[in-house]
Amino acid sequence: MNRREFTFEGMYGLAVFAPLSKRLGSVLQITTTGTEQRLTSYVNPFLGTAPLTDPAEIGFKPPWRVWAGLVFPGSSVPNAMVQLSPITKFGSGAGYEYENPKIYAFAHTNKGHWNLCNIPILPVSGEVNPDDFASTFDHATESAHPGYYQVQLERYNINAELTSTLRTGFHRYTYQDARAAKKLVVNMAVSNERIRDWQMEQDGDHAFKGYQRFSEKIYFYAVSNYGIQQIERLKGSKAELPVVDFETGSKPVEIRIGLSFVSTENAKENLKKELGAKSFETVKAEADATWEKLLGKIKVSGGTERQKRLFYSCLYRSFLWPALRSDVNGEYTDEKGNVVKADFQYYTLPSLWDDYRNKLVLLGMLSPDVATDVIRSLIDRGDKTGFIPTFFHGDHAAAFIAGSYLRGLHGFDVKDAYRLLLRNATVEGGTRPFIKEYITKGFISDPDVANPGVETKGNAGVTKTLEYAYDDYAVALLAKELKDDQNYAMLMKRSENYKNMFDPSTGLMCGRLENGDWVKNFNPEFPYYEYMYREANAWQSSFFAPHDTEGLIGLYKSKADFERQLDRFFTIPWNPNYIAMNINSFIGQYCQGNQPDHGFAYLYYFVGKQEKSQAILNTIMDRFYGMGRDGLALSGMDDAGEMSSWYVFNAIGLYTYSPADPKYIVTVPLFDKVVIRMSSGNSLTIIKRNSGEKITDITYAGQKVNGYFISHHELLKGKDLVITAK
Repeated sequence: MNRREFTFEGMYGLAVFAPLSKRLGSVLQITTTGTEQRLTSYVNPFLGTAPLTDPAEIGFKPPWRVWAGLVFPGSSVPNAMVQLSPITKFGSGAGYEYENPKIYAFAHTNKGHWNLCNIPILPVSGEVNPDDFASTFDHATESAHPGYYQVQLERYNINAELTSTLRTGFHRYTYQDARAAKKLVVNMAVSNERIRDWQMEQDGDHAFKGYQRFSEKIYFYAVSNYGIQQIERLKGSKAELPVVDFETGSKPVEIRIGLSFVSTENAKENLKKELGAKSFETVKAEADATWEKLLGKIKVSGGTERQKRLFYSCLYRSFLWPALRSDVNGEYTDEKGNVVKADFQYYTLPSLWDDYRNKLVLLGMLSPDVATDVIRSLIDRGDKTGFIPTFFHGDHAAAFIAGSYLRGLHGFDVKDAYRLLLRNATVEGGTRPFIKEYITKGFISDPDVANPGVETKGNAGVTKTLEYAYDDYAVALLAKELKDDQNYAMLMKRSENYKNMFDPSTGLMCGRLENGDWVKNFNPEFPYYEYMYREANAWQSSFFAPHDTEGLIGLYKSKADFERQLDRFFTIPWNPNYIAMNINSFIGQYCQGNQPDHGFAYLYYFVGKQEKSQAILNTIMDRFYGMGRDGLALSGMDDAGEMSSWYVFNAIGLYTYSPADPKYIVTVPLFDKVVIRMSSGNSLTIIKRNSGEKITDITYAGQKVNGYFISHHELLKGKDLVITAK
């Protein structure tokens, strides 16, 4: 496949990736101002913004734009409230699609799940057409760097630059024609969600403020270095468009904007406390320094330049979500819509179905204070509603909270968390749909449908049963820690419910009808969104039992029989006539483009064939990251950092095979040496000897490690983990 390289340009003393669409063959050129290259210089925020277009990479000929990242290239600091990024298409996953030729606005919130993209603003000049004011741009005059984004707006001949802090955004617009009339379009009627109500008004000579109401209510307070002559209200064909007219002048326009999910007053206070009178260059440098500190918690040596760029780009992408929702005064709007004040930072709900597998473990490893506050935020939601919520499917706050506690994060009320998770696992009407059926029968059924299609509605009974069984195991770990023996025994017994979906005649997990019969017309290769399986087919669902892999293997006649089934999984070609929007990029039936089977490559370890697992892992890391014509695509949606975190862990030689357990499966790292600054303050060093796929020896602190797993608590000691492969 063709991979795109990037010319590396220095701007304002910091290195900035500038993708040049007309120079696909250019070589990475690195310039540094010091003796050691800054880690932020390896980060390419454009990774994941481009689509996949080659059917050979996708697995079929797509009738629509294939998800290949759904990420944003704009400015953010880690886990921030403000994520300030260009919008090339409202209603798209993250608002920015690389192939689109126009920029409609710079919005202040993001995630990559078709929501947010709030308070969109765009600098303009001259007369404004309220139905047509977007500007064309060229990737040759666009650049991005952690905490910074820049683009030349061709229509208005304006160089736009963005930087940000936790709760504020800083815009700098340099008009090439200093005499041009300077204006700012504030497109209050749109975001990536339906706007139910909005308000905007001038506040003194230099400020304006307001809010947007969508599924939430977001407030802003903005200050300009130019005096405001007026705020026009232009009537467009769909909505009214506010336009800020500034006084004349030759200096760049600077807009400082604070956000809050509580009030305009809090937005103003956030702005005052975090930005104050700081210059654009100071804020930009501070954002870079924040990222450098975080990225510096993992330092790698050896490997190729491409691997380093992918590694630090993925590490960067892993720390953008969950996002902060507390203001500088400690206030936030809780799950019931009440404004409360707490002694912890309140965060958004994590993308639990996606990132409990790896990203939230990485968050706890490198940013334990943030992870702890994310858990406290989950508990706060549970205390207010009766249940700890989930995201999309399953009940995976259980694995996140249990695993975090067992890895040593104790800054939250574990008894309260356990009480709520136990309620999730036993009470109908909360986080786990069909929990009564699951408890009574040991499985969740699906309806009998004669000819099910990809979008056939069902209960996703196979996936729910398998996931609930794992979640039961996670809650059981907490029960054991808290010496609740009765519930521990109950939950551990339920954790074997995954076996109830196993059909020996197919060697796969199959759907069951309400009466217990197997679903008819079974096609293990056909994908479903929620009939029997959640965003997967039978092959992509059937090996999920990370808490009891030996028990899973025991369902087969022998380990050899299980290995043969795995071989089929990785070799049966994908049928190009089977098209599902978020299922693409395959190795046989294995799908790297979505999460359900992301733990299956390690299963060969359990039948004595670790090297077969490593061959697959190496293929995934090389083939499915930095894809496409421009090298800017991922194999699927990044899902708030899950796809990126998968790469980070495998690149350093550790993976969270069972995230509820405080241990990692050891793999062959990409790099010769990895140094990780652990939360204990000690530095773990991972050393690779030789470059083969078969691990012949693992030692830690000079002592042989039996098997392939190592505990988190051992790693906290900060010794040398040496992995020898041939």
